[in-house]
Amino acid sequence: MAKRSDVELIAVTKRYGQTLAVDGVNLRIPSGTYCCLLGPSGCGKTTTLRMIAGHEIASEGDILLGMDNITNLPPARRGTAMMFQNYALFPHLDCVENVAFSLRMKGVAKAARREAAMEVLRRVHMEGFAGRLPAQLSGGQQQRVALARALITDPSVLLLDEPLSALDPFLRVKMREELKALQTRLGITFIHVTHSQEEAMALADLVVVMKGGRIEQADAPRTVFNRPATAFVAQFIGGHNVLAARAGGGSAVLGNGTVVPLPDATATGDIHVAVRADRARLVSGEGAPGRIVVAGTARSVEYFGPIVQVGIDVPDLDPLAVSLAEHDFFAAPVAPGDAVAVAWAPEDIHVIAP
Repeated sequence: MAKRSDVELIAVTKRYGQTLAVDGVNLRIPSGTYCCLLGPSGCGKTTTLRMIAGHEIASEGDILLGMDNITNLPPARRGTAMMFQNYALFPHLDCVENVAFSLRMKGVAKAARREAAMEVLRRVHMEGFAGRLPAQLSGGQQQRVALARALITDPSVLLLDEPLSALDPFLRVKMREELKALQTRLGITFIHVTHSQEEAMALADLVVVMKGGRIEQADAPRTVFNRPATAFVAQFIGGHNVLAARAGGGSAVLGNGTVVPLPDATATGDIHVAVRADRARLVSGEGAPGRIVVAGTARSVEYFGPIVQVGIDVPDLDPLAVSLAEHDFFAAPVAPGDAVAVAWAPEDIHVIAP
């Protein structure tokens, strides 16, 4: 059974000369968690992962694994293992020797290290490819070998740097399922860097959204999606309409003058209101009693199979989007340029403080 060890970052900062890459990050990842570090390019997520791995040293702050301060330890002494984005397999070694390489460096006898490598290859369902070279494997198979090579050290924490980015969309979904199943089976902590919102939401127990070297929000996926902490999180995660407003007295005024009742009567001053695109509806005329209605023009219609997303322009508001079930859209279709009205219920509004 894997040793239970929480990962904790305490005021961790990384500077490269005058450039601040990670800015005072505080984060606790409970043992056995699948954690995704999510954010746009340059937000500090990969640098944070590399500091946990020991491939970068923190400029300030501490990194703890269980009761051990690993901030300045070399990678091999941290109890972590890292799977790199390009897999970094040795092209001249077969799968068994690739997986066994770290044991070879430790002086483990050939028979013992090959036996250990075969056991780990069985865990990732690659024992039938043990004698093949990396060039003889598909991208997904190479990924499994790279995973096995990381797991053979029996780490408390497995670190993954965009492990699915090189795969085609179909294989990406399949390997996503396998990664989650493997983490559940092993019971160890996975910390996975990605810029894909879909990937993070599908895999993670804990989603950490980063921007400009700081954490914007760290929560369960459902909380991040339904209750984004900042306008950036709502916009980056997607699926939300985020509108600037001025609040006071239990309501808010949008940029076009529409008055919106707020679920939080204490909100005052400049705020944002977020409404999920799948909670908004297209309505005709005044046929939405009890709902907030704004009129605009259809800008775009995108068909995604089970859903159709309609982009809408409203004067003096940021662009809106409405996600409709395929059946609902084609029961009353619209086209770009059509006049439309968007409605949502007051209880579907989420208030975001500035």
